[in-house]
Amino acid sequence: MKEIIRSAQLVTIKTAAITISNLGFAYAQNRSTLTEINLRISSGGKVGLIGANGAGKTTLFLTICGVLSPTSGEIKLFDKLVQPGKFYSEIGLVFQNPEDQLFCPTVRDDVAFGPENMGLSPREIDNRVDRALSLTGVSHLADRVPYQLSGGEKSMVAIASVIAMEPQIILYDEPSANLDLQARRRLIQFLQASQETIMISSHDLELILEVCDRVILLSGGQIVADGIPKNIMSDRLLMEANGLEVPHSLTHHRHQ
Repeated sequence: MKEIIRSAQLVTIKTAAITISNLGFAYAQNRSTLTEINLRISSGGKVGLIGANGAGKTTLFLTICGVLSPTSGEIKLFDKLVQPGKFYSEIGLVFQNPEDQLFCPTVRDDVAFGPENMGLSPREIDNRVDRALSLTGVSHLADRVPYQLSGGEKSMVAIASVIAMEPQIILYDEPSANLDLQARRRLIQFLQASQETIMISSHDLELILEVCDRVILLSGGQIVADGIPKNIMSDRLLMEANGLEVPHSLTHHRHQ
């Protein structure tokens, strides 16, 4: 029996940053990974994407960015139709493994890579790099070799490399994976202060509770719940039916 989707109330006066209509995707014939995804993300929203391994979270992110080509449906970024394989300055993706994004001799070179390939002037590139390093709190690492950094430092540098391109939308794929407690707390504070429209795919449900004002639960490539994080993630039957547990903070609150 299909689970009832708990629809979030959409604020219609806000511009839609992402609009997804009847999206489908399959890696192989007769094996759908995403099915009939319909979604509207308002500009400035902080949206969490949760689900068990294999639910389709990373695949959804890659289709939104145009890396993967949908088998059906369409995606729009600020009413601009996404065509697979094309670059869209409106959106940036922070990979789960920061080493997938860091490949230059120095941190500064890595952060400058995107702006350089956008054809910006040297002065604008320098300004963007300095701003991105400052925002992420890693200015002191500018001349360091990326592979010598700690996990937390690499994560913030990877975020800086995306921010330097000044996208209006940023997708974060498991941003707190493998971070220690201090690095995770710095990341949460950074995400809370973010001015961009953000979507965060994460198994760190406490991070989603602290950062996001909306959560989408994906299961088997379909949206099965969409609403206020506390309401969705405190529903034990819903969470367990989709391979997740109620976050500890909500379990404690309910018990109290």
